[in-house]
Amino acid sequence: MGEKLVLAYSGGLDTSVLIKYLQERNNAQVITVTVDVGQQEDLMGAAEKAKKLGVFKHYHIDAKDEFVTNYIFPAIKANGLYEGKYPISTALSRPLIAKKMVEIAEKEGATGLVHGCTGRGNDQVRFDITLGSLAPDMKIIAPVRDWGLTREEEIEYAKTKGIPVSTAAKMFSIDASVWGRAIECGLLEDASQEPPAEAYLWTVAAEKAPDKPEYVTIQFEAGVPVAVNGKKMKPLDIIQTVNEIAGKNGVGRIDHIEDRLVGIKSREVYECPAATVILEAHKDLEKMVMTRNEVLFKAQVDAQWVFLAYAGLWVDPLKDDLDAFINKSQENVTGEVRLKLFKGGLQVVGRSSPMSLYDKNLANYNIKTSFNQSYSKGFIELWGLQTRMYNALKQSTTKKRKPTKKA
Repeated sequence: MGEKLVLAYSGGLDTSVLIKYLQERNNAQVITVTVDVGQQEDLMGAAEKAKKLGVFKHYHIDAKDEFVTNYIFPAIKANGLYEGKYPISTALSRPLIAKKMVEIAEKEGATGLVHGCTGRGNDQVRFDITLGSLAPDMKIIAPVRDWGLTREEEIEYAKTKGIPVSTAAKMFSIDASVWGRAIECGLLEDASQEPPAEAYLWTVAAEKAPDKPEYVTIQFEAGVPVAVNGKKMKPLDIIQTVNEIAGKNGVGRIDHIEDRLVGIKSREVYECPAATVILEAHKDLEKMVMTRNEVLFKAQVDAQWVFLAYAGLWVDPLKDDLDAFINKSQENVTGEVRLKLFKGGLQVVGRSSPMSLYDKNLANYNIKTSFNQSYSKGFIELWGLQTRMYNALKQSTTKKRKPTKKA
C-alpha cells in the first residue's frame, strides 16, 4: 500500500467520493477523521460508511465542548458577525478540525492531509493556512480543487462505486456545527428566489411559529454566557438550549449576499438560532457597562478579529494580539439581558448589570435630578466652538466673494 493520508471526513458526498479517489489514484491508506462540533448529524453512521469504503482507520472525535469554550466563546466576546450578518459558524470550526487532523496525522505517521474544499470557497483558505502552519512538513491535498471535480461528476462517480447519495446532497451542500448551519448550492444559487422550506432544519418558518412571544434571559459573566432563564448551565448546554428556544420561534434564519475571500459574491443561507440571540444580547450588555470610547474602539477591533477568523487566519499572531485586548475589555461585561422572540423577530427588552454605567438618576428628564443641567450650556459652547468658527468664516468669505451688480 501507498502512503498514509488523513482525510477530514464528514460522511457526505464530497469526502466519501474522495476516499475511493485517493485509494484508486494515489494507492493511499486513507485515515478518516470526523470531528463532532455539534452538527447534529449521524456521525456514527459516517463511521460505518467510512469503514465500508475501506478506510485504513477511522477516528471519531467529540470536540463539542472544546469548540464552544475555545472557539465560540471568543467569537461571542468579539461580537463575531462577518459583514454584519454571518456568525462565522463554519469558519470557527475549521481551525479546530485542522488541529485534530494534524494530531491524528502525527500519531499515525501520515505524510499528507486531505480536505474536500473547492477552489471557489473560503474553506480551502482556512484549511490550507491552518494545516500548513501546524504541520509545515506535511503535504496538503485538495482533490476537488486540484483535480477539478464537479458536483455532477462526484454524484455519477458515487453511483458507480455504490456510494449512497442522499436527497439533501442532491439539492444542497450543507455544513453544520452547534453554532449554525450553512446551506449552499442548488436552488439557492438563484439569489432572486426565496429559499425553499427544505433548506431549513433547525428553525420553523415565521408564520408557523407560536402566536405568543417567548421571553428568554441570557446571563453573562466576563463576556460569556453562563445561564439561561436563571438556570446555570455548561457552555455546550447553553448553546443547545438557546438553539432550541430560538429555532421554535423562527429566529436565526439568515439570507444574504456575502463577499468571499476569492472575490466572488455568493448568496449564502444560514440557520444560526443561538448565535443570533446570544450575539445580540452580548452586544447590548457591552453598551451598558463600557464607556463610549471603549464601545467605539472595540467595534473596530471586533471587525478585524472577525475578518481574521473568517479569512482563515485563526493562527495569525495578530489574532492573538486582538484576543488580549478583547479579553481585557470583557472584565466588566457581566449581567443579564432579556429578549423577546416572536415569529422570527428578536428584540432586546431589558438588561441589568452590577457594573452598569447607566444611572437612572442621571438619565431621567425629571428636573429633580443629580445631573446639573446648567453645566450643559458651557459644554455646548466649547464642544461646538470650532464648528461655529468654521461656518462663520465660510459665510464671511462667501459674502466677500459675492459679485456686485453693475448699475
